[in-house]
Amino acid sequence: MTDPAAPVVDIRGLTKRYGDFEALSGLEMHVPRGELVALVGPNGAGKTTTIRMLMGILRPTSGSATIDGFDCFRDRVEVKRRVGYLPDEPVFYDYLRGRELVRFVGEMHGLDPGEIARRSGPLIERLDLADATEEYAMNYSKGMKKKLALLCAMMHDPALLILDEPTNGLDPYATRALVDLVLEKVAQGRTVFFSTHLLEQAEKLCHRVGILFKGRLAAIGTLAELRERFQPAASLEQVFFAATDGGRKGP
Repeated sequence: MTDPAAPVVDIRGLTKRYGDFEALSGLEMHVPRGELVALVGPNGAGKTTTIRMLMGILRPTSGSATIDGFDCFRDRVEVKRRVGYLPDEPVFYDYLRGRELVRFVGEMHGLDPGEIARRSGPLIERLDLADATEEYAMNYSKGMKKKLALLCAMMHDPALLILDEPTNGLDPYATRALVDLVLEKVAQGRTVFFSTHLLEQAEKLCHRVGILFKGRLAAIGTLAELRERFQPAASLEQVFFAATDGGRKGP
């Protein structure tokens, strides 16, 4: 049985090396239930590496990551049942139509056709995909693929959403729709962990923010805690530059 007081995501000393290159070094993060937590940092900071290890796509070199107590690599099938995952670059079978992909994902989660229609219908409307469901995935733009992937991630109503650069490639209307859906999920008690290089977005949305820079966690906390540590009354952007020494801080 899941302990409601335990963090949903528990990352301890998570490290990933490729030869002599250390993409992630000793990451420690704990995501409480019901919170919206962002991992921010520039391109190459280690955000996607972290998320791929959480989803069991990459094996850690050392350290551990668990979701609801399940090891993210060893128990990755169980983890995928509990998580809605949105990758930065969604990939679909080119010659399946949108509606076929939605049905496939729903069936993979054990949903019958009626339940798939009931759950997907409102999401299709809100994400403005109604005209795209009969199109083959190969004809989808990057933004359309991102929206379809978000729909698929939410189909089984997971307790945890893990979103990698969720608004990358989305126009302002789709960005607003995504943000509204995410905030609704958090209001319902769901947990959201997402990565972004958009500091203003993280500042507006999140309960807590982790600042990742050159594979290392430079700081983590609420905006108030980060301001107290680095710069009173500062924006997250100002805190970010203070925490990373203006881009000079490194291993």
